[in-house]
Amino acid sequence: MAINTDQDLTRGDQEAAIPSTSCPAGRPRTGPLLLKLGLLRGLLSLALTSGSGHAAEAAPVRASPCIVNIINFIRQCEPRIERITETVLYDTVVKQVEIMKAHQLRGTFLLQYDSLVDARYQKLLKEQPEGMFEIGGWWEIPQALVEKSGLHWRGKTSWDWHADVGFSTGYTPQEREKLVDTYMAEFKKIFGYYPQSVGSWFIDEHTLQYMQEHYGIVASCNCKDQIGTDGYTLWGGYWNQGYYPSKKNAYMPAQNAANQIAVPIFRMLGSDPIHQYDSGLGGDRQRVVTLEPVYQGGGGDAAWCQWYFDTFVEGAAMGYAYTQVGQENSFTWDRMAKGFEIQMPMIAHLQQAGKVVVKTLGETGIWFKDKYPVTPPTSVTVLKDYSAKNQKTVWFDSRFYRANLLWDQDSLRFRDIHLFDETIASDYLTKPGTSSECHYDTLPLVDGFRWSSTQIVAGLRFKTSEGAELKGDTPTVDDSKEGELVVHWPVNAPKGEILMNFDETSVHISADGELKNNWCLELSSDKAAVLPFREITSGKITCEHLNTAYEILAKKGHFSKGTAFDYRINPEDQQILLDLSQRTSAGAEKNKTPGK
Repeated sequence: MAINTDQDLTRGDQEAAIPSTSCPAGRPRTGPLLLKLGLLRGLLSLALTSGSGHAAEAAPVRASPCIVNIINFIRQCEPRIERITETVLYDTVVKQVEIMKAHQLRGTFLLQYDSLVDARYQKLLKEQPEGMFEIGGWWEIPQALVEKSGLHWRGKTSWDWHADVGFSTGYTPQEREKLVDTYMAEFKKIFGYYPQSVGSWFIDEHTLQYMQEHYGIVASCNCKDQIGTDGYTLWGGYWNQGYYPSKKNAYMPAQNAANQIAVPIFRMLGSDPIHQYDSGLGGDRQRVVTLEPVYQGGGGDAAWCQWYFDTFVEGAAMGYAYTQVGQENSFTWDRMAKGFEIQMPMIAHLQQAGKVVVKTLGETGIWFKDKYPVTPPTSVTVLKDYSAKNQKTVWFDSRFYRANLLWDQDSLRFRDIHLFDETIASDYLTKPGTSSECHYDTLPLVDGFRWSSTQIVAGLRFKTSEGAELKGDTPTVDDSKEGELVVHWPVNAPKGEILMNFDETSVHISADGELKNNWCLELSSDKAAVLPFREITSGKITCEHLNTAYEILAKKGHFSKGTAFDYRINPEDQQILLDLSQRTSAGAEKNKTPGK
């Protein structure tokens, strides 16, 4: 997190409160199913438990479970702001524990090394009822861990949040292993077992695989997608839920089991599915609209939280829905108390109603690995806006690509499409990063944030053949068929319907009614945007990004260039079928067989 003033800590400027409209009412899901929970080692209990540590009978939940992780992570010091003392940080964690226990909510506490070796935190966490909380690692690198590992500390203070000092990306692969060995040995000496979960804003792939192979971690978590916030850019990845990362790149989902690290990574912070993406549009970094309880335009506002959890349990999510709540202690209890005390009763009520399942991070990782041999397709669906903007959105993620639809009033565009490639090595795979910033990226086909300005909002828009934007009504979204997401959008003039089918390898779009022979998709962007397109022919677009060549193939429809747009996709027999699973013409058909 970055310093905004000498009085405040923030991950980017706080988003202004979004104008309120009425919130949708929650409704129960159908298809009850008792979730299978994996066994956790050490002190963790198997069952959903009450605050006393005794097992409580789980309420029935829908076939696609809504999983909530309450994850709080702990730093022992905060050198950036003098008023945030060690006592203030400790008291914050005490309050978090008290509130969670009062509402019988289990969760995960992740310890940075300096808090791990602090006797106060050891005592506090050890005295909690068995099975109530999972204890894991928070992988930011303080001075004490570096020096205990026999390495030279390069930071300006005892904990330095810059990427080349405070994160594993700033160290050589051999140094990373020493840091892990030191942490794990200390953790086991204190708690009697190795942690099953280790999280961070970002963990490099070498460290993550080393933790899995040598210490058996089963789950990790990383930051939401963001550009420039705190100097950390993670952009274009698997947007929500969890994924198996490539062995070459911890941010890039792998396409094959043989090339994935066997640790699912879950995306943190509960981003606003509609408004987070465009926050700060036209600037060089995003602001923050998340579930974090310190943000009054998000997790600190009761009406926003109600809307968020309503959409969380209502929206079509395919395999499962997921969100993370909680807060690092550096924000202090005074700032997070209001939001924390708003959210915990909401989650407890949803759990009692059988609408969500509250799991520890480790339990979620075991559940995920038991269910999915490779990264599954999932979605996030929000069809009623909290704000007066009247926007709607659908996010689709698979091991091959992500796509985002945004309805803005009565128009529709693809706001984002990014492709994944397990062969792309991160900048940190074999060498340390030397910049105070960190960058992880994927392969863009549509980038509605980076290719926009304050004057031009980039997107792949639905238009008539003459270039007029299509206008329509509220869509419907169906996730009833396993592995597929179907979106119906009724269009008013010309009258008809756009049908979009997303599966893990492709996007299939068709139209009927008066739309026949009178629709297309058209990409527009700001003239100053740096685009990846190298050649556009009828059957494919050839691109280059991250020093990698990749292609987008049209199995139905054809591409064309124009002066008023970047490219157009025209239908063939009223259909567009984009294959997003191959990266070159010599492409990887083998990628289409799970686990091969």
